[in-house]
Amino acid sequence: MKYLFVHQSFPGQYLHIVRHLVRQGGHEIVFISEDNANVIAGVRRVRYGLPRTAAEQAHPGVREFDVGLMRADAVARSAETLKKLGFTPDIIIGHHGWGELLNIQDVYPDVPILGYFEFYYHTDAGYDLNFDSEFPTNPQTLPLVRAKNCINLLALTNPGYGQTPTLFQKGAYPAWAQEKMTVLREGVDLERCKPKPALFKKVTSVCGISIKPKQKLITYVSRDLEPYRGFHVFMRALPYVLAQEPDAQVVLVGSDGVSYGAKLLSGCWRDILVRELGERLDLSRVHFVGKVEYEDFLTLLQRSDAHVYLTYPFVASWSLREAMAIGCALVGSDTAPVREFLTDGETGLLVPFHDPERIAHGILRLLQDKVLGQALRRAARVQAERTLCLKTYLADYDALIAQVIAHHTAERRAHGQGTAVPAKRKKIATPKKNPPLVKGVGRKKRGG
Repeated sequence: MKYLFVHQSFPGQYLHIVRHLVRQGGHEIVFISEDNANVIAGVRRVRYGLPRTAAEQAHPGVREFDVGLMRADAVARSAETLKKLGFTPDIIIGHHGWGELLNIQDVYPDVPILGYFEFYYHTDAGYDLNFDSEFPTNPQTLPLVRAKNCINLLALTNPGYGQTPTLFQKGAYPAWAQEKMTVLREGVDLERCKPKPALFKKVTSVCGISIKPKQKLITYVSRDLEPYRGFHVFMRALPYVLAQEPDAQVVLVGSDGVSYGAKLLSGCWRDILVRELGERLDLSRVHFVGKVEYEDFLTLLQRSDAHVYLTYPFVASWSLREAMAIGCALVGSDTAPVREFLTDGETGLLVPFHDPERIAHGILRLLQDKVLGQALRRAARVQAERTLCLKTYLADYDALIAQVIAHHTAERRAHGQGTAVPAKRKKIATPKKNPPLVKGVGRKKRGG
């Protein structure tokens, strides 16, 4: 088969499926993206660039849309070149978030499109906006948040089929749009991400830190150390935890930028929280290691006595899936995306996001109750084997691709060969092998 993938940051969410298709052999795989140094043998790269940045004089609500339309134009031009060179794919697979797929229907009107829908933005309760009362939303930003859905809405009304990785993410979209989406739960390499009990019996040296066999290790991972991932409330929980556990060490993986939410005028959240906590925080036992090599990330989680994952009601991090596969003893925020992965008291401990004291109590329970910790570790790994298996995910992906192509072909025949396919399509059934329960990949650097 001939596959055309589109994602501005190659390979994005498509690392595992692209590698899988390469291993299958017999496919022609082309990937349109912006330029970067990543390479996958067997994949032909087509790179595009943007002619300019967003127009400074434009209304702030349309700047993201402006860039999205430029991306759509650039991808369409790249696809036109491919078409002139004789390449017509059997399916186009891409991420809708940056607008890249908006015009590709004009180049390949008869090719099915399977688009990744990641998140639909809300200004009402239940999602990330105004979830954290510490950072109230300026009413003037509400129109800008709504405007962020421009690309989403165009993608939803264009021809194509949709996929999304969790029920929470699907539920964020309007009811009328959800019938276009299949929940395809992303998998983890269970062989690479697995428990290593032997690490608890020896000195473990990782990221310049040595953890002795009887020392307790608390881990926290996020792409960036910021409020969206609960960095501020985790930090406020640490003085109480460290006072109760005088030998415990804490390792925080993540950069000092801001991936989500409002940008800081200056400085970083790490400096802000360190200043706030002052002498209450024993910095000799709190280690900020930035982004780390993937093997170091795995070692930290495999050695962790308590791993903390906190998030606003937003897209769950890949590191949560990997932590489950590794069999971490998990403390998670009692928020909707986390509840889709963890059951309180069975596969982890769920705690109120906004309550540092309750977060501290959850961590201490795991550090002090070995029986509970071991039970949660085993259950998290079992749940990962049942719901996050990479092989199952890839088989389900193959099945979904086949269903999309078959459904598209049947619709074309029903409406006459060569005619436009209606934008609204029947829902493609979620592959049966993929249970209705709840992306972990090897990157050079890791931060959540």
